[in-house]
Amino acid sequence: MQSCARIEAVMRCVVESVGLLGPGLTSWVAGESILAGRQPYLNSPPQIPRLELLPPTERRLTGATVKYALAVGADALARSSRPARDIPTVFAASGGDGEVLHEICSTLATSERQVSPTRFHNSVHNAPAGYFSIAMGARVASTSLCAYDWTFAAALLEASVQVATLYESVLLIVGDVAYPEPLRTARLVQNSFACALLLGREGEPGLCKLEVGLEPGARPDSVVADPQLEKLRVDNPAARALPLLAAIARGQSIRLAFDYLQDSTLSVGVTALSGHGHQ
Repeated sequence: MQSCARIEAVMRCVVESVGLLGPGLTSWVAGESILAGRQPYLNSPPQIPRLELLPPTERRLTGATVKYALAVGADALARSSRPARDIPTVFAASGGDGEVLHEICSTLATSERQVSPTRFHNSVHNAPAGYFSIAMGARVASTSLCAYDWTFAAALLEASVQVATLYESVLLIVGDVAYPEPLRTARLVQNSFACALLLGREGEPGLCKLEVGLEPGARPDSVVADPQLEKLRVDNPAARALPLLAAIARGQSIRLAFDYLQDSTLSVGVTALSGHGHQ
């Protein structure tokens, strides 16, 4: 691993578990073998699991962004013994639910301009956090953020800072759903993708240890080897997480770079923990 001497402050944490949902990646259990290179990647539409955690009324109101967020959150929590209601959360998306925004804009373009209250409350950026709190009975702190193409880097930085300063686990959920036309022409997101990282304190058992910090200056983004997965990484801001997910799946010790704001780079050192992964 490269030296992190240029980084002024480093946040250390462990990845306790992972959740995953995207084209050809139906869960972390299924996707881990693909990301590790043990199974071929086949780009196919994912089947979103039924949201049994939500009451029927709320279940009928959810949009795609909420469904993806809850699916990957539940996927990560399924391999954790921590009570979901007690885990602080960080939710991130680069721009919100494109389908809902499309419907609202279409309505506003008509003469009646009567926006559905359901569509409006699903359009706000913290809608996934709200539905998650209902599903899990959670009353702890939750943060919702976006940073355009740099959303995954911003969210990972935020979550790792919370772990380092609050000394508790944090569930990070990042997702972006495909945009319909004509929004897709302005914002090219063709495939939906979401992932979750349950981060814990340094020294706790987990899949790997992370050292997260900002470096001055821009560096090239880390990439994934599979051409189709690399296309997904470039296409979807949430899928910028794929190099980290691949390193976890392979049990690698590696330093990754994620382009960030203001001519800076998020540097992430990954150290495989004993007994996990395949080289």
